[in-house]
Amino acid sequence: MLKPRRILTFQLISLTLAISGQCFAQNSESATPQPAPTEKVIIDTDIGDDIDDAFAVALALRSPELQILGIATTFGDTEMRAKLLDRLLGEVGRADIPVAAGPPTLPKTAFTQLKYAEGGHFAKPSHPDAITFLLDQIRHNPGEITLIAIGPLVNVGAAIEKDPAMFRKLKRVVLMGGSIYRGYGDIGPGPPHGPEPEWNIKNDIPSARKLFAAGVPLFVMPLDSTQLKMDAAKREFLFLQGTRLTDALNLLYQEWGKETPTLFDPMTIAYIVEPSLCPVEALHIRVDEKGFTRPDPGPSPNAQVCLDSNPDAFFHFIIPRLASQ
Repeated sequence: MLKPRRILTFQLISLTLAISGQCFAQNSESATPQPAPTEKVIIDTDIGDDIDDAFAVALALRSPELQILGIATTFGDTEMRAKLLDRLLGEVGRADIPVAAGPPTLPKTAFTQLKYAEGGHFAKPSHPDAITFLLDQIRHNPGEITLIAIGPLVNVGAAIEKDPAMFRKLKRVVLMGGSIYRGYGDIGPGPPHGPEPEWNIKNDIPSARKLFAAGVPLFVMPLDSTQLKMDAAKREFLFLQGTRLTDALNLLYQEWGKETPTLFDPMTIAYIVEPSLCPVEALHIRVDEKGFTRPDPGPSPNAQVCLDSNPDAFFHFIIPRLASQ
């Protein structure tokens, strides 16, 4: 019988061979001119509590298809979240990306990666207001920006309230949020246990309602399709790469202090770059007073929703990108 460490070693070897083959294929095409980034994006994140936000930002940084116009922080200590991003972006050589801070709110969870946020010499003394920044970017790029919302919707709701007409000039919003048929931990075969209020929705229900009624094309990645567990073999392979990005992710992961990350948020980035990873269908979603995101059969659709995804295909996509030099 193989011991667990030997099994993990075999898994690492298999993963390394698979990724090496993909990297070779990518390198063999390196002489072909690559197209310029075609998707302008702004990321709205509550980075610093759970670890999946950091993986989402990292994936965006490793996706040449995206032009990141800026990153906004939302919920809780938004200035400290901005300092975390200052350090992360500075350490990977992307200090050119603007970081804006949304209005602070009372914290509801531990800022697990606080030491990282406090320890960087890239921290800026202040950050622009996230709502003003978002609306200004839309004004300068009407119909071109995809807003990636991977935190509670405080900034989103405030932007809609301040200038709903300008907000409607977004190209689209891609949201990690909601729970349509499956709740937390409700994965694998068998009938679903049922939905529940999801974190990003329930922490600002009025803003979620505004978003679903805003008239902007909305693409939703709910719990049904985003409970993607990153196992030990994938983590060990990734953190052994020793790049500036993987070293930063490793440090943030260690500060997070738990074992197996669930990569909810990176599915938004993966979907934008490779939509087949999370096929969507048109639904009308109603946000109720408790934060449930309920499908209504009658009204016309207000969102394109991904209800299922393939974890193997997702990790086959994300790991080579995060591991790249």
